[in-house]
Amino acid sequence: MTDSNPRALRLGTRRSKLAMAQSGMVAEAVREVTGRPVELVEITTYGDTSREHLAQIGGTGVFVSALRDALLDGTIDFAVHSLKDLPTAQPADLALAAVPKREDPRDVLVARDGLTFEELPDGARVGTGSPRRMAQLNAWARALGRQVETVPIRGNIDTRIGYVEKGELDAVVLAAAGLTRIGRIDEATDHLSPDLVLPAPGQGALAVECAAHNAQLAAQLAELDDPFTRAAVTAERSLLAALEAGCSAPVGALADLQADGQAVTELRLRGVVGTTDGSTLVQLSTTGHVPASLGDAATPLNMGRELAAEMLAKGAAGLMGERAL
Repeated sequence: MTDSNPRALRLGTRRSKLAMAQSGMVAEAVREVTGRPVELVEITTYGDTSREHLAQIGGTGVFVSALRDALLDGTIDFAVHSLKDLPTAQPADLALAAVPKREDPRDVLVARDGLTFEELPDGARVGTGSPRRMAQLNAWARALGRQVETVPIRGNIDTRIGYVEKGELDAVVLAAAGLTRIGRIDEATDHLSPDLVLPAPGQGALAVECAAHNAQLAAQLAELDDPFTRAAVTAERSLLAALEAGCSAPVGALADLQADGQAVTELRLRGVVGTTDGSTLVQLSTTGHVPASLGDAATPLNMGRELAAEMLAKGAAGLMGERAL
């Protein structure tokens, strides 16, 4: 007999406006797939309460550990993470049930007076908490024959854009996906091309995670999975793992699926590692054939490992600071 009043599924989420927006989108999709109500359970993570810069507290896992604990103790049924916050090693007792279709992976600039990055004055103060962004922005400025001062910042989107609105900074750099999901992408003054600034591995993608033993729920959540996004982020995260670098390391990566008409035939993976002052970058790319079954993770996994090996051979290890061993 079918339960006419099924128990609501409990979705664990961080409390920020962006996390709530992302989780709300997934909750609606899960309602459609399962026919069950979904309630959001707000959980505070260490990354939300610490006022230290992410590079100081390690970055890796600081936004996900409390959510994972809640999954394992049964407080919640599934969780939604920003994929770029997930450590690359997947715990055996948790299932990465779905990686929904990715939003725009690029970084964007929000600058005073509608300026683009190339229009910023020499010595402009640009806020970002990301060593990856610092490295590439400083390298770009050097190529333009100018300097920018990259200023470490923390806080939610409102706080970061507020630094520009108050005149404390000339610009801040944010993820396009975050601004899009809270309806503020029109405030971006420049979309930064991946040819100049590669995003964080997994940027723009979400991860839907549940307990591995809950096979029925995992199978239902898997209906939200986008195989193209999963293939791309698998390659990016494989590169990050093989570099033995954490989420806060100055590593950028982006995988693009190349289509021949309607068929996806190739996967291009680009990676970069650099010193935060932009004086040295190791940037390489590789292309691999995509198997007919995108469910086969071997190709993106191997591409990530092989590109990491090439980057390490060119000195990438010495540019990353502390490695996540």
